Amino acid sequence: MDITMSAVPLFFRKYGDRPPVLLILHGLFGSSDNWHTLARRWSEDFTVYAIDLRNHGQSPHTDAFNYNLMTADVWALMQRNNIGTAYILGHSMGGKVAMKMALERPQAVDGLIVVDIAPSSYDDAHNQMHRSVFQAFELLDPATLRRRSEAEAILQSVISSVGVRRFLLKNLERTPEGSYRWKPNWRVLKAKYHQILAPIDGMPYLGPVLFLKGALSPYIQEKHRIDIQRLFPKAYIKVVPGAGHWVHADRPDLVYQWVRDFVLSNTVPQ
Repeated sequence: MDITMSAVPLFFRKYGDRPPVLLILHGLFGSSDNWHTLARRWSEDFTVYAIDLRNHGQSPHTDAFNYNLMTADVWALMQRNNIGTAYILGHSMGGKVAMKMALERPQAVDGLIVVDIAPSSYDDAHNQMHRSVFQAFELLDPATLRRRSEAEAILQSVISSVGVRRFLLKNLERTPEGSYRWKPNWRVLKAKYHQILAPIDGMPYLGPVLFLKGALSPYIQEKHRIDIQRLFPKAYIKVVPGAGHWVHADRPDLVYQWVRDFVLSNTVPQ
């Protein structure tokens, strides 16, 4: 059976209306909101679709969650919106979805921008921050909150980073009844966490690929270059100075310029 039969209709925000097309795929616990400012800037030169992956943002919640399904979701979105080919940018988990799209459907992918992730397997010890976030989800019952500031006070007990707390609080939304709820389907994400850590593999993608590595981030290491070069022989890895894992938040102007140049001319930053 065609795996696209299992696809869910993803929420997206469209910016601009001129070729080429860029699809943006966020990371774990993220959403299209994280890319709004950059998407709006890029839309001056090309069309941008900022997408909420399943179990995130405003897209459907499902018990099924893996890279096969997320890739099928993105492919179905392209078909529904008559997108013949596109550049695909993915951050972290979204970067693995983007890479899998290129490996499985190279004819639909003009080029890849992979932000701070490798196609490799990651062990749980590498993801201490994620364990803290899951602990925060378990600790905080949003239905009991009266105001957002109460949530931040509770999160301080398990998450020391102000930036991570603010990122997580973007996932807290008001219900029509006036209470709060989490946007991500975090219980499924926790149960399927091993799927997020899993590697991506397939026949090599021979199109242009730009990897953006945060200089302060451990997510792309020397040992990962073997997998990158095997699957993406035309890949270029560019280190973003002063940036951690959230490269686009730490150095937005640099990411804007480098991605713009890559999409418009397939040139890598010097």
